[in-house]
This record gives sequence, C-alpha cells and structure tokens, in this order.
Amino acid sequence: MSDRPLTPECRWREAAPSDVTALDDIYGHAVRTSTATFDVTPPPADYWLTRIQSKEPGDHVLVACDGDARVIGFAYSGAFRPRPAYGLTREMSIYLAPDATGRGIGRALYAVLLDLLRADGMHLSVAVVACPNPASHALHRSVGFQEVGTLREVGRKFDQWVDTTWYQLPLEAARAEESPLSPTLRSISEIGS
Repeated sequence: MSDRPLTPECRWREAAPSDVTALDDIYGHAVRTSTATFDVTPPPADYWLTRIQSKEPGDHVLVACDGDARVIGFAYSGAFRPRPAYGLTREMSIYLAPDATGRGIGRALYAVLLDLLRADGMHLSVAVVACPNPASHALHRSVGFQEVGTLREVGRKFDQWVDTTWYQLPLEAARAEESPLSPTLRSISEIGS
C-alpha cells in the first residue's frame, strides 16, 4: 500500500548464519555513532548467531535486502526478561544501514515481525527508544505501539545522560480482527519471502 512504502527491489527474509557479518556492521555503526543502543562496544559475532539460531517461539531475526541481495537492515525479537512469567512478552528492536533509512523499510520489517509474533501466540510486544530519536518514536507509533513511560537519565553514553521511552503493543487484541498491517504484509510477502 502507498502509505506503507517499501521499494520494489527491497526484499525480506529470516536471517541466516551467513548474515552475521552484515548484522555486525549495521549494529556496530549504531554502537559507534548513536544512542539507539546502549552498547558501547559491539557484541561478539556469536551474539547474532545465537539469536539467529534460537528456536524459541517469539524469537526472530529478519533482514531486509536490496536488489543486490545486500543486507540493509534487520529487526529482531527476543525474550523481554528471563523469568518464566514473562514468556509471552517479546522485546523488539530494529537497525538500518544509514543509506536505508526513511524508505519505509523499518515499518515493513516491523509489520512482518509483529505478524510472526502473533502467529507464535505471543501476548505483548515491548520496545525501548533512546531519547531523542524522533524517527524511532514515529516508527513505533505508526505500527500501533503506545508510549507507556520514560526513564530519565537511565543511561550514559558519549558523555551525556540519555532518557529512554518504553512502548508496548498488545498482540492478542489484533488477532481477533484483521491487523491494520495485514495488507502491507501481503504486499511484502509477494516480493519478499
């Protein structure tokens, strides 16, 4: 749909072990240049491999690839907290290569990821956004997340205190009726799976 842009040459798929270097590069750029992540050094490569190989329901890593099959972004979901009572809640994150921003790719990946979480029977998705990050706040709101609170000066990076805003999206309510993202998912599936 025109209100959910995804370039025709952009495709999505589940991440594979061969994507680890690309994920490292994209995430490493965010680590070095932004407060989008509170990591101050990139994690070891096996961090991404472990996420990709997880078979837990609700754990996914999706990649967006351009027309040359180059990975230009990724979105993933994983456990919110390790205790069993949190088992049906998943935390989501997304990172795009600098040349992939502003093209609707993030929204498209999140749409696919949210439908996968629904199919897995997850109850709630949460996300945290460092402030300021207007694009990320807008992305989360555009796919239905609601802001639920801000932690002030919870992190320190680049010699400054950083706030984080938490978002949540109930997944079960959207299962009862067609998701507003479903038309986008159909169009993405046609070009991306």
